[in-house]
Amino acid sequence: AGGRAEIGKNDQAIRTLAGAKTLNDLAGTMIPLFGGGEVRLDDLGTVTDTIADRRTFARFNGEPVVALGIKRSKGASDVVVAGLVQKRIDALKVAYPDVDLKLIDTSVEFTKGNYEAAISTLFEGAFLAVVIVLLFLRDLRATIIAAISLPLSIFPAFWAMDILGFSLNLVSFLAITLSTGILVDDAIVEIENIVRHMRMGKSPYRAALEAADEIGLAVIAISLTIIAIFAPASFMSGIAGQFFKQFGITVSVQVFFSLLAARFVTPVLAAYFLKDHSHDDPPPGRALQAYTRLVTWSVRHYLITVLIGFGIFAASIWSITLLPQGFLPAQDTARSLLAMELPPGSQLAYTEKVTEEIVARLRKRPEVRSVFVDGGRVPPGTLEVRRAALIINYTPKTGRKITQRQLELEISNELENVPDIRFWFLDENGLRAISLVVTGADSNIVSNVASELATQMKRIPIISNVISETSLDRPELRIRPRADFATRLGVSTESLSQTIRVATIGDVGPALAKFDAGDRLVPIRVQLEDAARGELKTLEQLRVPLGEHGEKGGVPLSVVADIKLDQGPTSINRYDRERQATVAADLVGSAALGDATKKISELPVMKSLPKGVKVSPSGDAESLNELSEGFATAITAGLMMVYAVLVLLFGTFLQPITILFSLPLSIGGAIAALLLTGKQLTTPVWIGILMLMGIVTKNAIMLVEFAVESIREGKPRDEAIVDAGMKRARPIVMTTVAMAAGMMPSALAFGAGGEFRSPMALAVIGGLVFSTILSLVFVPAMFMMMDDIGALFWRFGKKLLVSSGDAEHGEDRHKTPAPPAQPPRKVIAPAAE
Repeated sequence: AGGRAEIGKNDQAIRTLAGAKTLNDLAGTMIPLFGGGEVRLDDLGTVTDTIADRRTFARFNGEPVVALGIKRSKGASDVVVAGLVQKRIDALKVAYPDVDLKLIDTSVEFTKGNYEAAISTLFEGAFLAVVIVLLFLRDLRATIIAAISLPLSIFPAFWAMDILGFSLNLVSFLAITLSTGILVDDAIVEIENIVRHMRMGKSPYRAALEAADEIGLAVIAISLTIIAIFAPASFMSGIAGQFFKQFGITVSVQVFFSLLAARFVTPVLAAYFLKDHSHDDPPPGRALQAYTRLVTWSVRHYLITVLIGFGIFAASIWSITLLPQGFLPAQDTARSLLAMELPPGSQLAYTEKVTEEIVARLRKRPEVRSVFVDGGRVPPGTLEVRRAALIINYTPKTGRKITQRQLELEISNELENVPDIRFWFLDENGLRAISLVVTGADSNIVSNVASELATQMKRIPIISNVISETSLDRPELRIRPRADFATRLGVSTESLSQTIRVATIGDVGPALAKFDAGDRLVPIRVQLEDAARGELKTLEQLRVPLGEHGEKGGVPLSVVADIKLDQGPTSINRYDRERQATVAADLVGSAALGDATKKISELPVMKSLPKGVKVSPSGDAESLNELSEGFATAITAGLMMVYAVLVLLFGTFLQPITILFSLPLSIGGAIAALLLTGKQLTTPVWIGILMLMGIVTKNAIMLVEFAVESIREGKPRDEAIVDAGMKRARPIVMTTVAMAAGMMPSALAFGAGGEFRSPMALAVIGGLVFSTILSLVFVPAMFMMMDDIGALFWRFGKKLLVSSGDAEHGEDRHKTPAPPAQPPRKVIAPAAE
């Protein structure tokens, strides 16, 4: 303490220095007594320099350690921080050779592995896409021109990600690697059309000008539809929305720069870099001849063809119900987080003993590399001596015969034989695979429902380790003041509780005295000896001060309060201001979260909940519900934006419907690919389906745009749409194969993070191939039907104008160009015929 004074016209601080310099000085401090006189502090008790009561412990492979956790600050890179930490550790090892510093656990290795796998996948996908272009075009110069669009599209995406504050993570890498085939798509369409014009006898310069002008609208429409489909998804809320946002914006930026490269760079390079081709147009092969016959039939019988298309769409939608659903695919990160707890009242020493037994069992398994025990706490930060968290590191997945989830199931079966413990596995966010929250006003009813729900959940074969995480009762010593008697004696409830606290755990706080040890301030704690705290009689004889400061003496605790042993809850948990209990469980093997939640909802207890009691999903199950609701809204808004873009580009309201008709045809292929490979319908798959809605419009746009231009030039519509199919089949197939080839490395799930990339790539590849085959047949038929509907609307509108009695003035005023007269339905026969 001190003050301030003005001495010699200067402002001076005043400080009182009366603290003890040594432990002996502290022990010799004189304490005044209320009755007069004083006594030394060490006469009242024992003054000892010791440590605080131990409430936590750490073990690494069974050996006691001092553990240190390091986290990056906001905006910093995990990899950079890990590198700097490793340098400092190496320096400390040199400075202190007698100290053994070991790396216990790190998430950076998985991050590095994901980065290396993503970069490898990117180059492999780009190489395969370029090879496909070379095989189709058989022109090295044209292939090089198409390949140049890749770096011109990818590098600007990194720049945009930096501006938007995105990091290089699993989602952004997925967007970059999966877009490889898409990015070369615009260039393929441009260069293929230029080569086709050169085969007509045109020079490279003239071919580049005319081909770029001819295909310009289609290329712009293809790119803008991909951007339009992701625009609404970028505003999805919740955890799932973060995946859609980063993925959608990253893909959209790449596609936009791919469009710029295709429109401004590719034609220029083609004009000056390509060489003249032979002017002989190769004859159509057998596949093209067969396709021409098929599309001719579909155009002639377009009603039957369209009905078949709607049937395929309905079957595709139904097939979604065959897929198991989950939130995120299970990833093999080669590490597990195991939480455990002992019965209430267990001491830290018992927790140490049990964890040592568990570690000994785990280390016998050849797949376990190391085990770290963090005793006294469990994620997400619960501190209690009867709890502990174990971080189990496994050997890399390439060196194991079983997956991480299978390992966790075997470990769970083994730990069930350990008495007096409850345990559960947690994900990287400290959550369990299945988590349900039971809420209500009455805690007893909530507890009973939670217990019954846990009992019935144990009968579901795809669920294991079901735990009702209700608050367990623990033994406690209850002290109830005798209010009337205590008030007459002048004993307040505050002084009574203060006496108990000082005697048992000690009184310590920021405002209390501290001993100055030179380099630090050591708290001074006053409490009973350990032996005295363990005796109920000693507590009963504690002196409770009378009066505000004890100036009237004191009385035994047993005189002013009733003391007895009882039980009480360890904690009281609330959810939305109601009492809550959590029922959580793990999934067995490759079981899907959606299947588990469906079976839980069918349990008898879920159908007969008491009034006022609710059971709500939490964790991944809650996020899965948010994903289902948000995706329906996002894809509806996305398709509306795609339609708006197509209407603006084509200048008509009907033919864009032809293009949108091709979108559902892709869903069946995506579902079939997932069913054949045994994948679940998870967040990456939904992103892939959304992506699919944008890129499968490519086929229909190329067909419709070419047919519309041919009709404007005077061709009959039947001949125009069949001719569009014949001339656009090659670039359509080529871009589809290039896209599929670019995504193939991701589909094979090599390297870290492969479990996340594979489902989306498989869905997109399956949908692309399926929609390409079907759209080449069904889109021409739909084009014919929409053209007839348009003509019908025009005739109906004309009759309305005539019947109004002002047909001539109406025609002059509105001057709507009439559609061309419908010529006889003449179709070009295949060249071979």
